[in-house]
Amino acid sequence: MSKISILGCGWLGFPLAKALLQKDFVVKGSTTSAEKLALLENAGISPFLISLKAEETQGDIMGFLENASVLIIDIPPKLRGVEKENFVAKIENLIPFIKQSSVESVLFISSTSVYSDETQLITEATPVNPDTESGRQLVATEKLLQDNTSFKTTVLRFGGLIGEDRHPARFLAGRKDVENPEAPINMIHQDDCIGIILKIIDTNSWGETFNAVAPFHPTRKQYYTKKTLEMELEPPIFNHEKPSVGKTVEATKIMEVLGYEFVREDF
Repeated sequence: MSKISILGCGWLGFPLAKALLQKDFVVKGSTTSAEKLALLENAGISPFLISLKAEETQGDIMGFLENASVLIIDIPPKLRGVEKENFVAKIENLIPFIKQSSVESVLFISSTSVYSDETQLITEATPVNPDTESGRQLVATEKLLQDNTSFKTTVLRFGGLIGEDRHPARFLAGRKDVENPEAPINMIHQDDCIGIILKIIDTNSWGETFNAVAPFHPTRKQYYTKKTLEMELEPPIFNHEKPSVGKTVEATKIMEVLGYEFVREDF
């Protein structure tokens, strides 16, 4: 029976772990909150309290990795607010533990923020050119993992994340002077995030880089106006004075290489 460790059982990692359990995988999951340990255990996930720091890795990391063949890293950089971090250093501290373990394959959850937000069509062949510090740290972390020959790393770059309990239309509702009305959206539903990860594991697609964005790119104005009205919220008011700028991310590779069919395109 295959064993998988998920570093970061949050918004995506927790339902992913439950989906893997349904596929008869043995799953270990980490959290930084002691209060969540019981939640993981009750779901059938072996719980571990793990915290990555720039200076050290805290918790029973070797127990967490023991006997696992796959490690999924789903911990985004925390670079907003007062407490900014060195995300690259956190992963640097983790790598020696991975090398000592049974892990053969790593799936690193990254983001399409590794590409600049210029008006262009983005594929996996597009050079990375991040506009943000978060994007820059993700690029460095991707390279750090994929350059390591002790295990094979697949990088999965998600667009904007959407789920039943997470929709950016609620954040934009009623806002004034919203920029980039004609820019395309690049989003992916939680159901497809999980479906794609399961497909990567099922097909042993390691050592790859995939963009994961639904093939559905209306303009920001079209999309958020429609969604806020559906939610009976006040639509945002967009600023048309400045030219709209925004990339369109293609997910052709994920459909062709993995044979994946998106289940949620109009969310």
